[in-house]
Amino acid sequence: MVDAVTILAIALLAGAIVGAAVPMVPSGLLSLAGLGLYWWGSGFTDLGVLAFVVLVSIAVLTALVEFFGGSIAAKAGGASWGTTAAAAVAGLVLMIVTGPLGLVVGLFGTVFALEFVRNGELEGSTRSAAYTTVGVFASTAVQVLLTASILLGFLVAVFLF
Repeated sequence: MVDAVTILAIALLAGAIVGAAVPMVPSGLLSLAGLGLYWWGSGFTDLGVLAFVVLVSIAVLTALVEFFGGSIAAKAGGASWGTTAAAAVAGLVLMIVTGPLGLVVGLFGTVFALEFVRNGELEGSTRSAAYTTVGVFASTAVQVLLTASILLGFLVAVFLF
């Protein structure tokens, strides 16, 4: 029999997958909440310790990718930490005002402009901005895959073992 805690945990894990593709929805934290709720609700017994630790580790990795993926990509493209921080703020503000397109335009435009002012290199500024933009999309794809893996692993661990 499936109880309310299981249904809510699955809803949180499925919501994490959707949240991975939607800016400002903490997919890794939703996964952690779903796993923790289920483990607590089952009396710490239904989901084995090993399965729980593995799934929680993947959820923590998801949260790290979510919070730092774009920054790591910007740094890999040659952007400074200051540029990366300014781009994150600009992207966030523009996303709130104009939606996901504002996030992409804000990130690309901010990184490009600040790196151009800092270095005066068109090619380097473009490369840094492109790395940042691609990194945000790659980070989103990785989050979707990780959260889907968590849900699948959870369903297998709970219903097949």
